Amino acid sequence: MKSPAIVLTNGLFRKDDAKTAHGLIRGSERFEVLGVIDGPETAGRDAGVLLDGKHRDIPMFANLEDALAGVWGPRYLVIGVATVGGKLPSDMMEVIRLALRAGLSIVNGLHEFLSDKQDIVSLANLYQAEIIDVRKPKTREELHFWTGDIKKVDVPVVAVIGMDCAMGKRTTARLLRQACEASGLRAEMIFTGQTGWMQGGQYGFIFDATLNDFVTGELEHAILQCWREANPEIIFLEGQSGLRNPSGPCGPELLLSGGARHAVLMFSPKRKYWDHNPKWGEIPDVLSEIRLIEAYGTKVVAVGMHTEGCTPEEAKTLRQRYEQVLARPVLLPLQEGVDRLIPDLKHLITQSQSQG
Repeated sequence: MKSPAIVLTNGLFRKDDAKTAHGLIRGSERFEVLGVIDGPETAGRDAGVLLDGKHRDIPMFANLEDALAGVWGPRYLVIGVATVGGKLPSDMMEVIRLALRAGLSIVNGLHEFLSDKQDIVSLANLYQAEIIDVRKPKTREELHFWTGDIKKVDVPVVAVIGMDCAMGKRTTARLLRQACEASGLRAEMIFTGQTGWMQGGQYGFIFDATLNDFVTGELEHAILQCWREANPEIIFLEGQSGLRNPSGPCGPELLLSGGARHAVLMFSPKRKYWDHNPKWGEIPDVLSEIRLIEAYGTKVVAVGMHTEGCTPEEAKTLRQRYEQVLARPVLLPLQEGVDRLIPDLKHLITQSQSQG
């Protein structure tokens, strides 16, 4: 059963910082989102409508007091933001203390751990609440080193990677898994971030909370465990950051150590700079990124378009243009879903089975 929860964004809901909240609103098998605490500017609106125009019966609240009065039976307060550097915004700390006094357990996906704060721990103990720091690193004894056993996996492994941060990698991987399941295919997704765990992911690890020497081993272990236990026909890997993002390059691990011989690449045609920051430099063009990925021996089977700054008409026009230039399917995951890629994925599965 899903655990009833309130999500805390404190004024950040309409920013990329709230992508954890956005993911939970779009769906979770772990938490039932009863409402979102953001502030007076968004209070009274539906979180789904505010996010992407789809009513989801998830009300927005100005503060914790209003949320507790407006919903029934929450057990958790989930920190719904992912800030630069993973630091807890100071204005959230008082809300967290109030939530603990109300008997709510706290789920925190940031690098700043609540379990390291003695006053928070004391409050949790006093009110019999739980503190879950999702990014708390594993002990050395729990970590796995890469073994090469990934080569035994005999089903397609598809990495969903991006040109930059916050381009819809996790959402698209989740949509691909769901579309495959709706088509009768056994599909699984390996989560690599805190939001993937919060959405109910069974297999995965927190990439940026893992000691560097063991990242590839933890990735391999998650894929192998999934393959052996769930018996999937296809596995999707959630990517992080981007291959050439200077603030945190990431991706070769999925292609090399994770054995992903196929990829879906997410890009944003109107985003010019890394993480919107001119000081970090311009993002290369998407065709050069495809060539880079394929230099690793991984075929880009489709491209997904993050349509920030685009009108619906622009998105469709750009999609047509990029399909001609890139000579492969270009998906609009949030607007149209990913069903049009299912025939290609079925072909990958058939190829894998014939080779096996």
